[in-house]
Amino acid sequence: MKSLPLAVILSLAASFGNAQDYPSRAIAITVPNPPGGMNQIHAQPLSAVLERLVNQPAPIINRPGGIAAAGTAYVANQKPDGYNILVTTPNIFLVIEKNKLYGVKSPYSLDQLAMLALLSADPLIMVVHPSLPVKNVKQLIALAKSKPNEIVYSSSGPYGITHVPTEMFLQATGLKMRHLPTTGGGPAVTQALGGHSQLTVGGLAAVYPYIPSGKLRAIASWGAKPSASLPDAPTLRSLGYNAEAYLWVGLFTTAGVPAPILGKMRELIGKVAADPVFKQSLENVQVVPDYRDAPEFKKFFDADYLRLAAVVKAMGRIDEPKK
Repeated sequence: MKSLPLAVILSLAASFGNAQDYPSRAIAITVPNPPGGMNQIHAQPLSAVLERLVNQPAPIINRPGGIAAAGTAYVANQKPDGYNILVTTPNIFLVIEKNKLYGVKSPYSLDQLAMLALLSADPLIMVVHPSLPVKNVKQLIALAKSKPNEIVYSSSGPYGITHVPTEMFLQATGLKMRHLPTTGGGPAVTQALGGHSQLTVGGLAAVYPYIPSGKLRAIASWGAKPSASLPDAPTLRSLGYNAEAYLWVGLFTTAGVPAPILGKMRELIGKVAADPVFKQSLENVQVVPDYRDAPEFKKFFDADYLRLAAVVKAMGRIDEPKK
């Protein structure tokens, strides 16, 4: 039986030693968006509980830009030492698929990142402005067919997490609507609230506050099963449409973190996700905690990627309006 080279033995010993001491300094939490939104909703309690568990700072740093590409690239290119956590959504792969369409090199690749855990996976919800005379998807389809390209829908931006699922629905139904892109999920909802768009899509945290008052009307869900908070909004799948999408939030770190430290990181995230303070923080804004460790997260991630990448490919390049 061959013995391991001395350099390998020393490297392994150092990794295990570092893991025992980990973390010995601040763990930076990168949110690749401006303050606010789903990533921030998760990052705030993540930071608070993590700091309590490890007795080290866990500052949140917002690094917006390029459909979350700037912040993602930052983490992807850091030293793989376990002191960087990325909080992100499906935008992590949507930006890659968009860049493929345009022949642009992405500022990062997925193999530069290592999965830690999924924190939540809320189905996207379709809502309409009360001025739109529809109370269900059947009525929406009938109206949209009678008025092609007249209904305006707002999204978080071209190829973003609320744009692609809306296009998924339009592809499944053959409908034509006009797209009003904005700079994020919040602004997209604001456009719908003001009647500048008649339809938009968002996670429960973004749209639910306006539903009980009637400012927005929920008519469908992209989930595999109905949302517990909106049981009267049927799933698109239950209506016969091949449309499923989630506003999930997951955690990643830089690829190449030594296995003992990566294991410690995943263990800590599991403890954070099980903490009552963390769970309650999400539930307070209608987000359902759905913790899944890296292996289970990967299965979910791969299936979601396949679904949304197919939609992006079918969408093709969106021509910029001529000035």
